[in-house]
Amino acid sequence: MSTTPTAELSALGVSIWLDDLSRTRITSGNLAQLIAEKNVTGVTTNPTIFQGAITAHIGYEDSVAAQAAKGATADDAIFAITTADVRDACDIFRPIYDATGGVDGRVSIEVSPDLAHDTEATIAQAKELHAEVDRENVLIKIPATKAGLPAITAVIGAGISVNVTLIFSLERYSEVIDAYLAGLEQARDAGIDLSKIHSVASFFVSRVDTEVDKRLLALGTDEAKALTSKAGLANARLAYELYEQRFAESRATDLIAAGANVQRPLWASTGVKDPSLPDTLYVTGLAAAGTVNTMPEKTLDATFDHGVVEGDTVTGAYGEAHELFAKLADLGIDFTDVTQTLEDEGVSKFIASWHDLQATVASALESAKGTQA
Repeated sequence: MSTTPTAELSALGVSIWLDDLSRTRITSGNLAQLIAEKNVTGVTTNPTIFQGAITAHIGYEDSVAAQAAKGATADDAIFAITTADVRDACDIFRPIYDATGGVDGRVSIEVSPDLAHDTEATIAQAKELHAEVDRENVLIKIPATKAGLPAITAVIGAGISVNVTLIFSLERYSEVIDAYLAGLEQARDAGIDLSKIHSVASFFVSRVDTEVDKRLLALGTDEAKALTSKAGLANARLAYELYEQRFAESRATDLIAAGANVQRPLWASTGVKDPSLPDTLYVTGLAAAGTVNTMPEKTLDATFDHGVVEGDTVTGAYGEAHELFAKLADLGIDFTDVTQTLEDEGVSKFIASWHDLQATVASALESAKGTQA
């Protein structure tokens, strides 16, 4: 029997999630087709994705008109429209959710990026989004900022499943794991069924190469150039090593014995930005059981078409990854500064997309009101 690269990834234990969502994808049957043909088992969204979808207007005219008729603000309309999309996508993925015991069939929706440094407001909005979508298979995305960490604990502690986003460093990832375990402990103490709580930790990949390579090329030496396009994979592989270590410790295993789930690593930002690199690099190079790879459609199509799946490409590469970071340090690459720069830029980019989305929806509401007048 012939098989496909996406089927091979799935058989290896990699969950393939699409990093995109729109009303048209839902209503046209495209999402269902990707599930059937390309092994897609979940969806992730962010403000940039919704900004692009709503800016295109296709499929949103009726929703905007209905919100305008209610006199909704831009923020109210965004909340209503995006949660409706996520709710409908959750319904499409529900059979997968049921079949996998809640592991897959997941759809993510993010708290407002404006709240990235406000713990209490993040907690409040996470609970609002969860209640409004009202589907077991929704994941609430919370950024792994310092203010986001206690919010992750509180939201997990309330029994809500979370996608922790914008993770770049191993140090912050370890804090994310602590936040997740603390939330599970709170949920356990409150008598909440731990088996219903799931979480993924979204480790960003390609952006690491973009920033590190910029610094390496600025050095201009052959030694520095030889290390380009390697840090993203190495950083993610060491994240998987840390995942294996932390979830084998007694604090985690005690919770797992009580019914809790591990927090799976998710590879995000897997679209290749350097055209000289293989377009499936951050998929086939990060194949390991128990991971999620969330792909833009272009990357998904490339993987399906010509991805070469060579089994586990992570667990045997820890030594090489450690060596790479030793070499980067020897060259004076401050990786702590790299990851903080990326986190700051990531938050800023999402905030900018959020404000663009607010402006787009505000303009669309005004136009709809004019039509209704």
